[in-house]
Amino acid sequence: MEFAELIKTWKVDDVVVSRPLLQPARGTLCLTSHHLLFSSRGAGSLELCLLIRNIDAIEKSVQNLSGYQTIKCVTEPDGDRFVGSSGIITVKCKDLCIWYLEVPGMEECLNIASSIEALSSLESVAHMYPFFYRPKQASLQQGCDPCTPQVQFTKLSAQTSNWRLSYVNQEFRVCASYPEAAIVHKSIDDATLRTAAKFRQGGRFPVLSYYHTSNGMVIMRSSQPLTGANGKRCREDESLLAAVLGPGMKGYIIDTRSLQAAHQARVKGGGFESKSNYPNWKRLHRAMDRSRVLQESLMKLVEACNDQSHSIDRWLSKLEASKWLSHVKVILTTACLAAQCVDSREEACVLIHGSEGRDSTLQLTSLAQLILDPDCRTISGFQALIEREWLQAGHPFQLRCASSAYSHARLKHDAPVFLLFLDCCWQMSIQFPCSFQFNQHFLITLFEHAYASCFGTFLCNTEEERLMLNVKRQTISIWSKINSPSEREQYVNPVYERNDLVIWPSVAPQSLQLWQGLFLRWIQSAEHQTEAYAQIYHIMAHSRKSTQANSEMATANKEAPMPRCQDRSEAV
Repeated sequence: MEFAELIKTWKVDDVVVSRPLLQPARGTLCLTSHHLLFSSRGAGSLELCLLIRNIDAIEKSVQNLSGYQTIKCVTEPDGDRFVGSSGIITVKCKDLCIWYLEVPGMEECLNIASSIEALSSLESVAHMYPFFYRPKQASLQQGCDPCTPQVQFTKLSAQTSNWRLSYVNQEFRVCASYPEAAIVHKSIDDATLRTAAKFRQGGRFPVLSYYHTSNGMVIMRSSQPLTGANGKRCREDESLLAAVLGPGMKGYIIDTRSLQAAHQARVKGGGFESKSNYPNWKRLHRAMDRSRVLQESLMKLVEACNDQSHSIDRWLSKLEASKWLSHVKVILTTACLAAQCVDSREEACVLIHGSEGRDSTLQLTSLAQLILDPDCRTISGFQALIEREWLQAGHPFQLRCASSAYSHARLKHDAPVFLLFLDCCWQMSIQFPCSFQFNQHFLITLFEHAYASCFGTFLCNTEEERLMLNVKRQTISIWSKINSPSEREQYVNPVYERNDLVIWPSVAPQSLQLWQGLFLRWIQSAEHQTEAYAQIYHIMAHSRKSTQANSEMATANKEAPMPRCQDRSEAV
């Protein structure tokens, strides 16, 4: 396929571009295979380079300007030509920004709109921009993989010898959504894993997600067991979970479905772990909403945020009706439950799963680690968390992030699962402002690149798909950009101080807030917040320099030799 075939008009002059909080600018609009480009000159000039993959929906209105006539033109397919006509294209982006393009000429307007629609709906991953992006910076050309299963196992081996690295999923023969290597209990052989995988939906047998160093308890994740209506059992799966528990130990299975939904799943071949077959495991059901409900919640929230005509009562009513913060509360509450089982007086192992174990399960395992592990609250640690608990664990980014809040497609696989997780991270960061090394700009950057990116990190749905398309070799990693010296500073929280304690976020209504830095950033000026943040950064940088200088001076004075005395009177 040639991209040029989809572009009907590639350049239009005298276009007016505007968006909220930005003065309209007049200039030239160009359309390429992957970008919408705009350039203006003079006072208040605007340069726009919009990735077409970032466009969620477009709306167009074409009108004949007052004082002009519609004339017959034999060169036009329909025989009509509008002299002096213009059109407005409303471009709604996945990052929640809305642009308005006033294009002179009806034909040009319709051509630009149809070209954008065609280019933004390409389904082939190989045609997406990350495969064409080649940055000038040599440092970004190099791949970056912050956490492989091998790296994770090396760190684990320094703490315990009860686990091993299994390659039972070599060439993805056992589970298509797992990586080729997985950490499992050392007493379980690969033959047992193969049989247990057949008993779990999609082959997602229980694997290690987190090891708590203070007491040796673990968090595991999997998909639902395929017990069916007849209560089928699998002794290999039972032995796999039993091996995790030592003598006198107990475990908790946190099912992200309601009890009713779990029973209904048995009719379709799914199910849950029975008490009789898993005697040392207690099952807890914590219902979490699924894709369609979450997508509609996001759409209602964004609609409320964009409508500034509401009174305060109407605004609060629409915010509550969206139920977005309710979803945040449920996720954080359940993540705290998982962390409490591991860390508190319970001191129990935890297995988390829903149906497929690729969405809400990953939200919980990731947030529980943020609560328990201070390393995950650093920039590098959070990158490793995203790699192992989202990318390698098989979260289907390509399906879930196909559209955002504005799309008219209503795809059944769309769901802001990853965005909800990032929102929960932000909620925790404002409750513990000194405990996270990264700031909200870091989280917003991950949100933007998950939906549309020039980097290949969030492409595809599984590690197998990325391997088949050679994503890691043919595209650039987002981590190489974030970790570059010129970029990293903008993601650092200036008041960060490492906190080795477990942090427990509050889920009280007064503790949860709307993430204004994300949902209101295009319609509410952040000028004063930016100035305040810059001042804080300056103060903290000056404070660190002073502390370092005082420390160096104290060290120098301590190491300096005492002056030699010439006689007793001089010494006195």
